[in-house]
Amino acid sequence: MTNEQITQALQYLISTRYVPSVKPYISELTSRTRVLGAGDISTKEFDLNRVHVGTDDAGLISGFTFG
Repeated sequence: MTNEQITQALQYLISTRYVPSVKPYISELTSRTRVLGAGDISTKEFDLNRVHVGTDDAGLISGFTFG
């Protein structure tokens, strides 16, 4: 899946509460091996297979970034 396709496929998760169990779900759905959520630590290297799950102050999913 392209980044745009992933963003569209996961759009329904926006504004839902972030829980760590969403990471394996996103990985399975997108075939991306690296999914990082709130509080996860990552390297600064650019990784095309990495999906970052963004959250807001209330712990709700606010969007997705890549790399």
